[in-house]
Amino acid sequence: MPLFDYHCKACNADFELLVRASTVPTCPHCASTELDKCVSRIAPAGKIEAIRMSHRRAADAAGHFNHYSASERARLLKGKSV
Repeated sequence: MPLFDYHCKACNADFELLVRASTVPTCPHCASTELDKCVSRIAPAGKIEAIRMSHRRAADAAGHFNHYSASERARLLKGKSV
């Protein structure tokens, strides 16, 4: 399911949704179907890796990497794949 950015014509809300091909997207604020599909913003160059690593550190702090060995966790937190 792709992630799309939308602008609601009825309430002027901007939001993003995961949308299946068979689903008609609706505004989560007012339930309107009068939406404009917008061009999604991308992360600035050089920021993507920093964002990914901050998410990995947060996942490690929450204990989501506890099932990995110490060496695998170290590789994950240095940005290398397991």
